[in-house]
Amino acid sequence: MQTTLTDHTAPIARPDLRFMLAHPAHVIALGAGSGLARHAPGTVGTLWAWAAFALLQPWMSDLAWALTIGLGTLVGWWACTVTARHMRIADSGHIVWDEVLAFWLILWLISPTGLLGQAVAFGLFRLFDAVKVGPMAWADRQFKGFGPRGGFGILLDDFAAAFCTLLVIALWRFGGSG
Repeated sequence: MQTTLTDHTAPIARPDLRFMLAHPAHVIALGAGSGLARHAPGTVGTLWAWAAFALLQPWMSDLAWALTIGLGTLVGWWACTVTARHMRIADSGHIVWDEVLAFWLILWLISPTGLLGQAVAFGLFRLFDAVKVGPMAWADRQFKGFGPRGGFGILLDDFAAAFCTLLVIALWRFGGSG
């Protein structure tokens, strides 16, 4: 039986392993378990993305990254939509696939860079994702809710945070060489 928003059961504030394994969309949206973290699941999901990027990078071309992020966005849109509906929370912090994709995009576009550059990108991304100002706040407000629009919104505010992170890095890299 598929859960609908008309059910009168309580929202799932903190998903567990059983919830994650109940549907393939949950595994994706919860970042293969990184979103199950009790504290700061968005940060844990971003750290998982960083580790996965480091492991995959030696075997991935630019085309492979573009396809992975593009297809990951389409599949993630579906997975985040389904998982938010099943959790009965429009944008749960435990849904971390948005952090994963956005941080992969950042790391891919700033490559090659060393550990310090990646750490700066991590800090900037987490800051922009947490404070929700400017483009992040707009995306967060415009696309709240359940259904495909809400699933898109879950992804969009993190892509906006990625854009702001990349903008700051570009200004830092290229602005000082004037």
